[in-house]
Amino acid sequence: MADDAGRLNQVFAETSFLYGSNAAFIEGLHDKWAADPSSVSAEWRGFFDQLRDTAQTVQASAAAGSWGLSQVTEPSEQTAVFDGRWPAPKPDPKAKGAAPVAAAAPVSAPGAAGASAADIRAAAHDSIRVLMLIRSYRVRGHLQATLDPLGIETATNNPELTPEFYGFTEADMDRPIYLDGVLGLETGTIREVMAILKRTYCGNIGIQFMHIAEPEEKSWLQQRFEGQDAFEKNGFTKEGKIAILNKLIEAEGFERFLHKRFPGTKRFGLDGGEAMVPAMEQIIKRGGALGVDEMVFGMAHRGRLNMLAAVMGKPYKTIFHEFQGGSSVPSDIEGSGDVKYHMGASSDRKFDDNSVHLSLTANPSHLEIVNPVVLGKSRAKQAFDIREANKGLPEAQWALDRSKVMPVLIHGDAAFAGQGVVAECFALMGLKGYRTGGTMHFVINNQIGFTTSPRNSRSTPYPSDVALMVQAPIFHVNGDDPEAVVFAAKVATEYRQKFKKDVVVDMFCYRRFGHNEGDDPTFTQPLMYAKIRSLPSTREIYSKRLVEEGVLTQADVDAEVARFEAFLDAEFEAGKTWKADKADWLDGQWKGKTLPNGEEARGDTAVPEAKLKDFGHRLTTIPNSVDIHKTLKRVYEARRETIDSGQNIDWATAESLAFASLLDEGYPIRLSGQDSVRGTFSQRHSGIVDQTTEERYVPLNNLGGDTAHYEVIDSALSEEAVLGFEYGYALADPNTMVMWEAQFGDFVNGAQVVIDQFISSGERKWLRMCGLTMLLPHGYEGQGPEHSSARLERFLQQCAEDNMQVANCTTPANYFHILRRQMHRSFRKPLILMTPKSLLRHKKAVSTLKDMAEGSSFHRVLHDDAQTRPDVSGITIKGDKDIRRVILCSGKVYYDLLDAREKKGVNDVYILRLEQFYPWPIKSLSAELARFPNAELVWCQEEPKNMGGWTFVDPWIELTLEKLSVKSKRARYVGRPASASTAAGLMSRHLKELEAFTSEAFA
Repeated sequence: MADDAGRLNQVFAETSFLYGSNAAFIEGLHDKWAADPSSVSAEWRGFFDQLRDTAQTVQASAAAGSWGLSQVTEPSEQTAVFDGRWPAPKPDPKAKGAAPVAAAAPVSAPGAAGASAADIRAAAHDSIRVLMLIRSYRVRGHLQATLDPLGIETATNNPELTPEFYGFTEADMDRPIYLDGVLGLETGTIREVMAILKRTYCGNIGIQFMHIAEPEEKSWLQQRFEGQDAFEKNGFTKEGKIAILNKLIEAEGFERFLHKRFPGTKRFGLDGGEAMVPAMEQIIKRGGALGVDEMVFGMAHRGRLNMLAAVMGKPYKTIFHEFQGGSSVPSDIEGSGDVKYHMGASSDRKFDDNSVHLSLTANPSHLEIVNPVVLGKSRAKQAFDIREANKGLPEAQWALDRSKVMPVLIHGDAAFAGQGVVAECFALMGLKGYRTGGTMHFVINNQIGFTTSPRNSRSTPYPSDVALMVQAPIFHVNGDDPEAVVFAAKVATEYRQKFKKDVVVDMFCYRRFGHNEGDDPTFTQPLMYAKIRSLPSTREIYSKRLVEEGVLTQADVDAEVARFEAFLDAEFEAGKTWKADKADWLDGQWKGKTLPNGEEARGDTAVPEAKLKDFGHRLTTIPNSVDIHKTLKRVYEARRETIDSGQNIDWATAESLAFASLLDEGYPIRLSGQDSVRGTFSQRHSGIVDQTTEERYVPLNNLGGDTAHYEVIDSALSEEAVLGFEYGYALADPNTMVMWEAQFGDFVNGAQVVIDQFISSGERKWLRMCGLTMLLPHGYEGQGPEHSSARLERFLQQCAEDNMQVANCTTPANYFHILRRQMHRSFRKPLILMTPKSLLRHKKAVSTLKDMAEGSSFHRVLHDDAQTRPDVSGITIKGDKDIRRVILCSGKVYYDLLDAREKKGVNDVYILRLEQFYPWPIKSLSAELARFPNAELVWCQEEPKNMGGWTFVDPWIELTLEKLSVKSKRARYVGRPASASTAAGLMSRHLKELEAFTSEAFA
């Protein structure tokens, strides 16, 4: 081997001059040698003689540049504009004096076809400069597009969009330049090129797409817009133009009718942005033709009534009935209701034999917060399709076709630019657990937000610039050119279906009236509204255009306007007597679900012990092919031991048994949150990561048999968008156990809008049930203000009218039952669970399999362990009549009190646990408190007095005691004093506070 290495080194040394960077130099010498061998040195002559190449071969190679890539593999202009690799220019075959060139032939050598090297360089230079000009228009042409119907925002003059920037003068404008098919031209003059570029990129559509990294996507978009006859190809038929006009007449006529019949009434009209309606029609029509069978819409209030009527097909008489003070739901349906422009709807539309189901999601006035809800609903609906299409196949072979369900979000300009949830939703676009196959975004760009001008509401040129973060193409379009708007919507729909990514249509328009119809916008925008007052409507502009084109006559237009006005008059009269006969909130996937009857429905949550053991064994049997982490292996072995013994079942094991039993019963489970696969506290370990391959093995998806699917997701570091997403998912699918877990309970603060506007109030406002479960780690262990409290008090403050459940469980078995109870009742309610941290491994916070087996159920109130598990409590408790004090508490503080009582040797104080705060368990609690007629009642909590459960439970306890024949008629508070901060930052202070209030509890 040593000798071989020596010989190789000698060869390398002798041939080092052949290094690639010397290729051009050596090729030149070789060419000289071929013409005259004596013209090179003796050394080079000897080297070239050894090669035995003929003089003709060498000269041909030098002329053609044969050391480079072949002509077939050279980059074309079509790809060069994307990656910067420009092809060698070809001489113009039409140019005077040029010799014919074969299609695949390389550029001829200087002088070969009568053109000098200088001529070829000049032609190549011209071609390159024109291609650079074309590329500049592709990148920045939208900045000079005619987008603003008001003419207020004038286009900025960018020097890169002028021929002069690239060295061309007026004398060059009509000189043919070789373009090799770019813009559909083999050759073209600067004047021709500029005309095409301005028409393509600077007309009433400005397309932003050169930020996209994928060449295929950019090339596809280019082909849809470029070319000499692109506009003619993309034009509308006579029937198409009339259809657009009719939708404009409908949109404008409805707004004007409402303005006339209900002057000053808030309706947040679409006046000025009517082109949205035909655009939505096009999205539905084109989407249906491309395989979409369902669209989930989300939008703010502007234009919502028009969307409901003109697009969704909600009867006009129903809307007029609501304006006249009536309701669109039957009188026997309870609920607070909401304003007209927040309500949702659903319908079916049919275009060209393609039926598309439409649903408009109800939403609050908090703009853009509906976005993640729509995405979650869409994902759930896609899951129905995917499960149906892949029935019987292992998950690894599933085809994840999300093209049939399209989320469509309609935004306002100020909110789209200003609300952080927009960016959070874009961040979800490509994530495995949140993909929806692309979202259609349509921005109604009023160029104002309430009273705030764009220059004061964003730092970017467009409100849509946030979409650049995911490389979404953006179609900026003038709202007073309905054909341009509809065409942009059509191409956007095709892009979504083809590339499965988000796409944005940014329609520049205006708001004819103020923020609402009773508002005077001239206080703050006098110049804008002076222009608006003098501006004809979009319908008037377009109808005039069609009359001039000869598509129809003015009489035809007037007749259609009059016909629609007469229709509205008739609908208005019908609205006076219209009555709702049915509410749709328990239709579709919700069929079979009912309303709660007011009783404490336990639900059938017990699972046979033998089945629990079987689940436990399956969950803890890890295949030998999985290289499990040695520490995790011990964890799973310990779980198996507890399953075998039926004792000391901890929190994570109880949870996995609950999940396994639900999956076995056919209920899919979706759990998402920050670090939810492993669990924040390394307790869950739902997915075992192979230490060799990093592949993930999920025991819950390997139970055997025909079980439902378990989807556990490590989410993006977002609370607002992810919680909204999961709410939307649960809204659409009542038969999937949907859970969101906070990394720490404190983090739920970032999603407060979703809780306030949807979770706590959605059912009462919009008649929409939701069974979402929220897991919020909560407990005071000295970890400081930001990792102690899940803000229990905020949820309790919103509890009313049986709207949700709030619980703080203290045993794994009760956690097991409350999870199963979510799916084993005939109705659905949000469940807010304070989950443990230190209790996950607390030796006393364990359960037995019998606590989950036959005859067991969820307990809203739990006994003292001194009564049920004396060995755990460390004391022998006195009889009920000798108890001097009952401590009522909830959560982890129970175990602090248990330890303190044992340490103090107190045996006449009974500790009662409140496991469910709301709905208030008055029957269960009354039965327990009645046992202690002579006892004082204390409420003890670890949270400060102004937080936690105290302010909520105090009146409820008083109401409960009023009904009992007991000495105590009101509870006394024991706990931390009121505090501005949730918890102490120092462990020493935390322990001091704990010692103080536990001592007081037993004093």
